[in-house]
Amino acid sequence: MSSTLRQRAPGQAEKDQLLAAAAQKEQQEATARTTAEQEKFVPPQFTVKQLLDAIPAHCFHRSAIRSSLYIVQDVIALGLLAWAHFHVDQTVASLGMSKLGYHVVRAAAHTLISIAMGLFGTGLWIIAHECGHQAFSSSKAINNAVGWVLHSALLVPYHSWRISHARHHAATGHMTRDEVFVPRTRSYVGVGDIKEEAEIDGFNVSEARQEELKEAIGDAPIYILGNLIAQQLFGWPAYLIRNASGQKWYPKYTNHFQPSSFIFRPDHKNQIIWSDIGLLITLSIVGYWTAMRGFREVLVLYVIPYLWVNHWLVAITFLQHTDPLLPHYSAAKWTFARGALCTIDRTFLGPIGGIVLHGICETHVAHHISSKIPHYSAWEATEAIKDYVGDYYMKSDENFLVSLFKNYRECRWVEDKGDILFYRNGKGIAQRIGVDENGGVSDSGVDVSADKI
Repeated sequence: MSSTLRQRAPGQAEKDQLLAAAAQKEQQEATARTTAEQEKFVPPQFTVKQLLDAIPAHCFHRSAIRSSLYIVQDVIALGLLAWAHFHVDQTVASLGMSKLGYHVVRAAAHTLISIAMGLFGTGLWIIAHECGHQAFSSSKAINNAVGWVLHSALLVPYHSWRISHARHHAATGHMTRDEVFVPRTRSYVGVGDIKEEAEIDGFNVSEARQEELKEAIGDAPIYILGNLIAQQLFGWPAYLIRNASGQKWYPKYTNHFQPSSFIFRPDHKNQIIWSDIGLLITLSIVGYWTAMRGFREVLVLYVIPYLWVNHWLVAITFLQHTDPLLPHYSAAKWTFARGALCTIDRTFLGPIGGIVLHGICETHVAHHISSKIPHYSAWEATEAIKDYVGDYYMKSDENFLVSLFKNYRECRWVEDKGDILFYRNGKGIAQRIGVDENGGVSDSGVDVSADKI
């Protein structure tokens, strides 16, 4: 009988299926090993002294006069923009456009003025932030006086935020001590327990499980966009009022306005009161301005720019500390030097970041290594740090607004346990895996015995 007609041996079909499944599994395991090797992250071993030694000494010099010139720059820009606001209507009318064209161009001009004022207002915010770090000048009195005036004008409780922000710098990347944009954990976001072994390190999670996780957390782009808009509109006041994005173990009514709040010591009381007084003075001035000149003028020249300042502040802070490639550490593995390096520099909309926002995005790693370095010296300090730490220096040139949406979607939660944690996206996928100093995968705290998976 011809071999083409010969019947296959009994069980051959089943064997072929098993062989195919085994080959597929071997390929998946090989891919997983390759991916894991490529994305392993060993925490840096630098000391604070080593990082500081890498920075030229003159970068630490603070000049009140030089710092003040940047305030002059921002105030002049805001003044010119206010002047432009009062001349827009007359200028557009002189163009002889149709009624519709007049209103469209006029609205566009006022919108651009408000956006520009928001950017220069953010620049002033950053100078006030430097005052809080004592980087504006070598005089503590000058730093606090200038910072109090500038931050109060922007409705920021100067000393209150200065204190909580110092806590953030003292514990950046620490899972239980950091102050802002602390990663939410698996249990907090409610995606359920680990169901398959691949979930532990976040590589090669099965498609079926990815869909389950995606459904559990809500990963639709429109849902993500809605939450992102809410964060950008209300994130800053929500943080000040009720500790949104901060540590969830803090007491329920933690805020930046009560001297008795958890984040303050008893000796901070007078500073918190002065911060509140600064806000009341600004609100009184804005109220008087509204009564004298009308709400429309206040809306265009203060309220809308203020909202833009809040937007940029939240976006900048979020992207400085939220990225799939940035580690977060348990108390067992955290050090100040590691925390300082688990932030990322970004390019802010071309030259705007360097000129208008004083390089706060482009030089943030150096800022965390030493927050007393003034912004005009942080550029040179950044180059020195970049050369010294090599691959541990993180930088992204991706469009800032693209990164904002993408990272909001890609950074959804971290595991409840573990010493070196990286964000997972809505499908449970991680881009990195932590490895301890001895080369072993960081303990996730998950029981992976056969009867648990």
